[in-house]
Amino acid sequence: MSLQALWSLFLAHPAQLANALALFFAVAGAWLLLATRLREQRGLARLAAENPLEEDAQASLLSEATLRMNRFFYRFGYSCLGLALAVSGISTRL
Repeated sequence: MSLQALWSLFLAHPAQLANALALFFAVAGAWLLLATRLREQRGLARLAAENPLEEDAQASLLSEATLRMNRFFYRFGYSCLGLALAVSGISTRL
């Protein structure tokens, strides 16, 4: 498909393309949140298998770098979901 055909499609249906962009951001953000949570649970399960301690003590065994990385991915995932909501809201006005 040529660039001119894509541009004419955008001019004909701008709200639909904005909704597609919002859907992309929502799927990417949700996947990132799920993957981060799954990675966090697997890490805690691995620590629990190695050291049979209480659950509160297991959370403190994660390294500071891992905790910072998880916080970053959680923030980025929620930002993607917020951006998807904003783009979806904007698309209703197109």
